[in-house]
Amino acid sequence: MEQLNKIELRGVVGSVRIQTYDENKMARISLATNFAYKDRDGAAVIDTSWHHIVAWEGRNIQQLEKIVKGSRLYVVGRVRYQNYTGVDGVDRVATDILASRLSLLNDEEPMQYEM
Repeated sequence: MEQLNKIELRGVVGSVRIQTYDENKMARISLATNFAYKDRDGAAVIDTSWHHIVAWEGRNIQQLEKIVKGSRLYVVGRVRYQNYTGVDGVDRVATDILASRLSLLNDEEPMQYEM
């Protein structure tokens, strides 16, 4: 059986931090995605999730400087979990999305929510 670790996200950028390592650019991006549904009473509810994206500039990822807070972004990548011990001594798990492709989306088209 073939194994698969792939994720696609479309959302709004909350923050971007670009760093350079040995002339290679890397961006850490927080991305908000929304899930819309109706509760038991029929009222619309929007549930927002925040994702931590790690993107290295390369073949499918160019011009990281164009990504700014509020940008609409499409991300293709894989999920990575990292175990670490916090400064308080508690074991934790960090979840990152390692991007293999990033695309800025057109700001003129509204995002659609299906309910």
